[in-house]
Parts: sequence; structure tokens; C-alpha cells
Amino acid sequence: MPKKKNLPYIILFTFLTCQQLLAQKTVFTHADTLRGSITSERSWWDLTYYHLNVRPNPKDSSVTGSTEIRYKVLKPYQLIQVDLQEPLIIEKVIQDGQSLKFRRDGSAFFITLIKKQETGKQEAITVFYNGKPKLAKRPPWDGGVQWELDNNKNSWISTSCQGLGSSVWWPCKDHMYDEPDSMQVSITVPGNLSDVSNGKLRNVVNNTDGTKTFNWVVNNPINNYGVNMNVGDYESWKEVYKGEKGDLDLSYYALKQDLSKAKEHFKQVPMMLKAFEHWFGPYPFYEDGYKLVQVPYLGMEHQSSVTYGNKFQNGYLGRDLSQTGWGLKWDFIIIHESGHEWFANNITYKDVADMWVHESFTNYSENLYTEFYFGKDAGADYVIGTRKLIANKAPIVGTYNVNKEGSGDMYYKGGNMLHTIRQIVNNDEKWRGILRGLNKTFYHQTVDGSQIEAYVSKNAGRNISKVFDQYLRDTRIPLLEYSFKDNVLEYRWSNVIDGFDMPLKVKIGEGKDQTIYPENKWKTVKLKGEKALTVDRNFYVESKQVSL
Repeated sequence: MPKKKNLPYIILFTFLTCQQLLAQKTVFTHADTLRGSITSERSWWDLTYYHLNVRPNPKDSSVTGSTEIRYKVLKPYQLIQVDLQEPLIIEKVIQDGQSLKFRRDGSAFFITLIKKQETGKQEAITVFYNGKPKLAKRPPWDGGVQWELDNNKNSWISTSCQGLGSSVWWPCKDHMYDEPDSMQVSITVPGNLSDVSNGKLRNVVNNTDGTKTFNWVVNNPINNYGVNMNVGDYESWKEVYKGEKGDLDLSYYALKQDLSKAKEHFKQVPMMLKAFEHWFGPYPFYEDGYKLVQVPYLGMEHQSSVTYGNKFQNGYLGRDLSQTGWGLKWDFIIIHESGHEWFANNITYKDVADMWVHESFTNYSENLYTEFYFGKDAGADYVIGTRKLIANKAPIVGTYNVNKEGSGDMYYKGGNMLHTIRQIVNNDEKWRGILRGLNKTFYHQTVDGSQIEAYVSKNAGRNISKVFDQYLRDTRIPLLEYSFKDNVLEYRWSNVIDGFDMPLKVKIGEGKDQTIYPENKWKTVKLKGEKALTVDRNFYVESKQVSL
């Protein structure tokens, strides 16, 4: 998801608006637990397939439709939880031709199954629903369904629901830990319009009532919030990218009114793919292709159907978040949201408390893209330039099992944490191997943040668990305190958690760069008269000379 924008242009306070979505919540409700935990009514079945069938009605901003949910029984149980947010309602639920009873508890529906559920069996239910879904107030951060008109008064409809949950517009198992292995999305729209959703277009059916049904097939696991519906008067064009796994189909969709601008601006997509396949490994969804789709909001990382609304300009709505100039060399939405194909859609958090796995790595991808095309110093300039936007008011990791993400520092601070860890690894090819290894090891998987931490620590060459703890779970910036006395340098870490032992590159006097190994207690090193110490700027730390 993109960082929040400012309406007045005060770039220094961009992080404040980002915090609006990610504000800390200290009191949790029964509804939070139903949404955020793996309840008994969720844990007994493994989701294998969805067929989402929706007809949006722009005349009254309503939807009607159904979701076929296929699943494998992990253990016998007769109550299944399906989620759908108010004011939408479930009309009926069918299994093997039988209507099932259900009760509602807020956004959770508990459906009583008649058929005996036997371990190992493949089963399915179909949920029929309708209503007027929540209107998106400020998408994608305050999402829902957006009903707009283009310049030619044609309907322009889009969905965005990260954090809010996909159950805001369709019934599903709305928890990130379980993804379907594949999916079909069928959207029925007025005959003069098109729908663009995830995966590849299987066919378009012309209906007798003058509407068209677009059938999209997703051949890979997909997270719920990554499913989208984009309806508009679209023009499209295609090309083939010669990537690490062969031919990758690229498709682009723009409103007719913006076609010429889009065709020029979207040329950045193959450049993005070249850079990110270098750093992260092959694009994770060759079978489904890559699409970039114009929408009426800023944009988001919908899997194989990345949405775009950055007004065909470089930067973040024409602004450089780093204030270094490098952020104006590329389009923020194309780069950031596409980076999520690796970190969010390929590697997906199980619990939103670990949202940093998506946002920290994808924020860092902006640095890596800059480095790939403009050099290592440029990439460092960019990520270091965003430090002024770090709030350090709340931890990056959120609260588990209640659908609560951590602070907005998961973007800028998370990116700088990863840039710092790269310095600890101190071997660029090894670091690149770690990034590619993550995407290979956790290919198409949902993960706990601890798995990502353990993998990086194991492959970094030293245990960096305390580094993760410091930056993810504490709000303090590590402070190197040092003192010169009688040709001796004394130094230690302060403002840190117990056991923090991150090595640090420094320059003492006019000498060469070297690595010191501070701990919580004072350490010493003999000098030859030097009286100055400079910390490598690539480490996200502070330093202070003190008197002892």
C-alpha cells in the first residue's frame, strides 16, 4: 500500500498522515478478535478455491453476487465462519443443493453444516449476498468500493480494502493466514464497459440483458485483499517481457481519455521488472501475467492487477519523499506497488501485526530500484533522505490476533532497518542472495514475521535478532556514546534494548573505515592521538561524544 499523501505539501509531515491509518489501538473488541484470530470455525478447514461472481450496479451503488468456497476438511466440525461486512447481507448459503442455517455476529457469519464433515474430504459451499458496500472515503487507506465517473460520464468503479478487509465487498474467509490455491473472478458490467481483475482473462460472455461478464482466472495462491474489481471505459495494450522465467505477458489498461499519456508513462514497467528480478528473483506470477490498471485513487498492490492513479508523473504525486532528487527519477506508484508483488503477494503475512514484512521490504525496494539505475550512492541517498519522516512514537510490530497493524514507521524506518542490516552483512552479493532466497524459500507462502527475521539472521553471518528487536519492537534510535581520553577511545551503545550488540562501521580520525563492536557496557580501543570519530551514514543510528 502507498504511504499516505498530504493535501498541503509539507513533505516533512508525510508520516503524520500515514499514521492516520496505522494509529495505535489499545482497547480491542469481540469483533476485533473474530476478525483477527484463527477461530475454531476457521481452523478446521483449508481454503482451496474461490469463484467470486459479482454484478456491480452503478445506478444505486449496490452489488449482488455469490462466492463459491471450496475447502479441504482438516478435522470434523459442523460450523464454518464466513465474513461479510455491514451493510451487506447474506441471502442464503447452499451446500450440495441444501440451504443452510446461519447466524450473524457483526461481520462474521456462522453457518451450520448439515452434511457430516469428514477429515480429508473436499467440500464446497456457495454464499449468495447483496447490498450497498461501504463507500471508499479516502482510498486506498480508508477503502471500500469507489463509484466514480470519467470525463465522458462513464462509470468508473474500483475496490481497495487492505486493512479494512475484502469482506467489505465480498464474502470470504477474511484472515490472511489462509489463501486459496487458485481462483476465478467473474464480474458482470454494463455492455459499454470492461472489467479488469486478477489473473488472465479466460473469456467475455455477452449476456441477453446487454451486459458482459468478464471471467478472470488466477492460477496462483492469492491473498484476499489482493483481489480487485476495476470497471471502466478502458483501452488496453500488451507486450511481452523476456524475464528470468521466460516470456511474461504484460497488459496495460487506461481510460480512453488518458491513453496517450499512459502509453508513454507505463514504459517504466519493464524497467521495474528488470531491477526487481535482479534483486528479488523471478516475478512470482508468470502464469497470471502482470497488469497495470488505471484507477481513480492513488494505487495499490493487487496481485497481478496492480492499480495506478499517480497522474502519470514521477515521484509521489510529483513529489520526492526523500528530498534528494532521486525520487523524481521514477514513478513512485509503479515502483512501490509493483514491489509488493514480491513482498505482500508472494510472501504474505499471516497476521497484520507483521505488516512490516510487506511495507518495510517494499519501501526498501525503492532504494534498490534507485541503486540499480543510478548507482549505490544514489540508492543510499534516497533511503537516508527518508529518515526525517520517521516518527519513532510506536513500535513497528502490531498486536497479534486482533487485526491490528503496527505503526507507520514500518515504511521509512523499516526501509532504513534493512539498509542497516545490509551494512552488517557487508557483502552485497550475499545480501542480494538473502533477498532472492527469501522469495524462493517462502514462495507463495503466508508467514509469521519471526520466520523472516530468522531467515535473514541465519544467512547474515551473525545473529542479528537483537537488531530486529531494537528496530521493530522499540521506538528508540540506537545511540553510540564515545569519549577520547589519553589516546584511548571508549564507546558503548545506549538507548538500546538489553543485549543489543550491532557492529558499526566508523572512521577514527583520518584513518580508514573500520568496524567496531559496541555493547551496552563500555569498551576501549587504543589510539595514536586521533580525536575524532565519524559513523558510517548508512547505519540508522545516532552518535554523541560524552565526557567521562
